[in-house]
Formats: sequence, structure tokens, C-alpha cells
Amino acid sequence: MKRRGLLATAGAAAATGLAAPAIAQGRLRWNMAMPWPKGTPGVAVNAERFAKRVEAMSGGRIEIKLFGAGELVPPFQVFDAVHAGTAQIAHGTPYYWASKSPALHWFTGVPFGLTATELPAWLYYGEGGKLWKEAYAPFNVVAFYAGSSGVQAGGWFRKELNSLADLQGLKIRIAGLGADVMRRLGATTVTTPPGEILPNLMSGAIDAAEWIGPWNDRAFGLQKVAKYYYVPAFHEPGPGLEIMINKQEWEKLPPDLQTIIEVAASATANETLADFVYHNIESFVPLLGEGVELRTFPEDIVKAMGREAFAVFEEIASKDPLARKVHDSFLAFLRKAVVYGDRFDARLLAMRRMVVPL
Repeated sequence: MKRRGLLATAGAAAATGLAAPAIAQGRLRWNMAMPWPKGTPGVAVNAERFAKRVEAMSGGRIEIKLFGAGELVPPFQVFDAVHAGTAQIAHGTPYYWASKSPALHWFTGVPFGLTATELPAWLYYGEGGKLWKEAYAPFNVVAFYAGSSGVQAGGWFRKELNSLADLQGLKIRIAGLGADVMRRLGATTVTTPPGEILPNLMSGAIDAAEWIGPWNDRAFGLQKVAKYYYVPAFHEPGPGLEIMINKQEWEKLPPDLQTIIEVAASATANETLADFVYHNIESFVPLLGEGVELRTFPEDIVKAMGREAFAVFEEIASKDPLARKVHDSFLAFLRKAVVYGDRFDARLLAMRRMVVPL
């Protein structure tokens, strides 16, 4: 297994001047920053579970204090905080830091890309882990894969989408490569921190928003302000999460503590996906009972999204040699995954639907 291939160095930014972690009687006290509000289902909750698991497995030799979005640093400065040592560790998602290296997009949410089971297959056993390490090498962070939310939702819309014309001028909160695709189709995109999605929808600052899926979307109350729910997402079929550690702090750890963190991240990756799948299933039907109107993207919109997505991939890859390497490896595995998935996963789901009584 190539789990050590997932170690990665990353980061970038100015130091903010907090003291190094306190060490008392052999104990390390680390600050853990997150881009999501503390207690957010799935993401922040699993970051907390990771922290508790590390503390328990280390016999208390590492104590981790969690900071939600804005408590230690602003949400989109989490990566910089780890680089600077303001936070010794963080939980996040790679495409939030894609301004540091465009190659990071391919380790999070790629439109029409790898699913939550296919992405770690590429990372652990394919070339993904090695390439992720290479992408982070110029920076000051060590990173570990920490799971996925599974297939996400396409988003909440105030108005129904009937054709491509309905995307013209649409103000939508969407992140990553999906935002690039929507801009190419005429939408106006914004990437607001998670905690600001509902207020922006309520105020009319945006017309639509994607977040995660039934569990998180319902917890945030998005169904109260936009009734058209488009599923599934085109842009995040299996987005990746990560644990990031300041490289200097990582290198100070003895081998047993490094192994504990690696194992805790791996356990968190498995637990995170299970958490999302279970709670999305449990939340979906109740959500539909709250006046939600379920929709799928019309075929002409899907085809246009696909066309523009692959144009975006090529444009980014043509400007950055590392992005080219990552894209080519990702696409090669994706093509094989499509052939396999069409004959196994897709057909199993179709057969299951024929026989399971609802």
C-alpha cells in the first residue's frame, strides 16, 4: 500500500507570530485549524474524531485543540496557517489552496471525475499519491488523505433550470473547477466560506448554492430559502479531504507518533465516507418532505458542462507542467474506471432498483 506516498509538503504565506507548540512532560499541544464551523456534520465532526483518536492512540503525548472557521484564522487562510506554524495541524480540502498550485484541483473535486472509492484507489495504489507529494513539495506542509463526502448534490436554486439560457447571469456559490465550468457557461460564481452560504442565499446576494449533500445541506437550512434541489453534482463526484501538518513539526515527531498520525488519518478516511453515506441516506427522504422539488440537470446543460470541463482541464494543464502530469495520470485512470464502473457499479444499481421493494 502506498499510504506514505500520500505524504505531501504544502503551504504558503506570511507567518503570524504565534509561539511554537508547548511541550510539557513529553506532551505536544497542537492547534488544529479548519475552514468549516466547529461542529459541522461530517467535516468538522470527523476532524474532531481524528484529534481524539490521535490523543488516545498516543497515550496523550499529542493533544490537539480544534479551531473552527475564523476562530484562529479566516477559513481560506488555514493552509497558510499551517505553513507559518500558527496552526501545527489542519483539516481541509486541497482545492481551497489551488492558488498555490493548480495541480491540487485533481486531488479534490474534478467535474465528472473519480468517485469516493476510485479517488483513494488512484492515491493509494496508482500514481496519485506520488503526484500529490510532488505537488506539495515546494511548500511546508505534510498532508494525508482523510476521506470523502461521497457523491455531492448539484445545489440549491431559486429558479428552475430549463436550458443553458437559464445559467446566464446566475449568481451561484460554487468552488473549484466546477466554478470555472459555470463561469464559462455564463454564470457569476463566488466562493464563500461554508458559514456564509445561508446568509447569502437569504439576502439575495446569490441565486443558487452548492454545499455538500442532504445531510449537511439540511443542517445548514438551505432548503428553507431555495426549493429546487439539483442532484447529483456534476463537479464533485467524490471530493477528497485532507489532514495537513507543518513539516517542521512533523519531522520532530518520533517514528511511532508519525505512524499513529498516518493510521489515524487512514481510519478517519474510512469513517468519514461511512458517516456521510449513512447520514445522507437517512436525511434524504425527510428533506424531500420539506417542500423540496428534486431536479436533475437537463441533458443539454450536462453536455455543455462536460464540454467546458474538459476545456478547463486542458487549459490549466497547458500552463503548468505539474498540472499536466497530474491531469494525464488522473484521466488515464478515469477512463479505465468508467469502463469498469459502467459494467459493475452502474449495472448493479440498475438491477437492485428492479427488485428492491420501496
